[in-house]
Amino acid sequence: MDASQILADLGLVLAGERDLHHTAMAALEIVLLAAHAKSGALFRFQERPPMLASVAALGFPLFPQTAVFPLLPKHIHALSQVNIPQKLCRERCDIFLSSTGNISTVWFKCLVPLKVRGKLIGALMLGEREGGSEYPPELLRQMGEVAPFIALAIHNHQLMMTLQERTAENLRLVASAHGFWDNALEAFAATIDAKDVYMHGHSLRVGRYAAGIAEALSMGLNEINELRAAGYLHDIGKVNVDKRLFSKATALEPTEFREMSDHTVVGHQIVSTVQFPWPNIPEVVRSHHERADGSGYPDHLGNDEVSMPVKIVAVADTFDAMLSERPYRKRLSLGEVAAQISWLAPAKLDADVVQALLIQLRRDAVGLITPPRPWAAAEGKSRKPFLDPEIACNIAPTDIDLLASEMNRRLNRGRTFSHT
Repeated sequence: MDASQILADLGLVLAGERDLHHTAMAALEIVLLAAHAKSGALFRFQERPPMLASVAALGFPLFPQTAVFPLLPKHIHALSQVNIPQKLCRERCDIFLSSTGNISTVWFKCLVPLKVRGKLIGALMLGEREGGSEYPPELLRQMGEVAPFIALAIHNHQLMMTLQERTAENLRLVASAHGFWDNALEAFAATIDAKDVYMHGHSLRVGRYAAGIAEALSMGLNEINELRAAGYLHDIGKVNVDKRLFSKATALEPTEFREMSDHTVVGHQIVSTVQFPWPNIPEVVRSHHERADGSGYPDHLGNDEVSMPVKIVAVADTFDAMLSERPYRKRLSLGEVAAQISWLAPAKLDADVVQALLIQLRRDAVGLITPPRPWAAAEGKSRKPFLDPEIACNIAPTDIDLLASEMNRRLNRGRTFSHT
């Protein structure tokens, strides 16, 4: 079957009664097969704030749950002006895409603008072809012909999403409730951490880091607030643990470890009696010590058996614990922690979440070497640091890039997208 016949199959896929993600994935598979492309992603255009956000991706070794490219006016103008697929090189990427997203532009070799009645809806972007060859003109023409059908599918989904704006008043009420919850849960966290000097500030920092990781994963505001609250409460079950165990300088005895590990079950029992505005807090409190390979506790669950909030708090908790002093060891440096965390993926920790952590660390590191823009604060665009103010960001962006690259290579050696 030649490329034109395969692309014609898109009509059946796009006419199906599927949600956007399943439709996009099916369409992307057909396009990749037709184009002999190893990888590709489908993005939708979001106006506020202006960005391209992924709705489907295939073939990339390590791809964020949602990849985003923030767009400047010049990028929007360039994307709006072109109507045919564009070959991408390093120089041309800068015309259409920002380099400040959570994924590298160098992964993409071809960009197909998606429009409905001349309005930008999104973009189809393809990676390298099998064998490393360029995209031929005839194939680019065929992709240009099918692009309007893909654009229309995304546009129809966005029209349905606008119905959610009718709930704005309810969301404002929830937001005001969140302000109350934040104050109350911060007090809970401070009480939990007062158990021992080595725990001081731990729960507040875990909440901070969990929310920051969620932000890097492009989660919504409600999910970010949930992750912050879950971080505040993840160790609430430690109120029943003998405080002497926290300051013990030697390994815990089996009975002592059992008492310590039971804080997850006790905490779950406590929070399950409270009606929170977020549904995942009980699961996070119970399962934040589970590990991807099933070696954690209390239920020995694997990576596919826990939710994303659990995976995020697990990484945030591990990250802060490594950065903190313990009675049996000194605190580790930020570089040591970043290296150890990256090596724990995917056997112990979720790789996407670890990547999001590295993204936030890199943003902090870049912020230290990049002169602040004087107009950013006035426009309300200044970014809050990810790290706790007491933690020095003494790691170079290049070191973080090396860790991410090594993790990417190690996790995905030998993996390529294939339809055979």
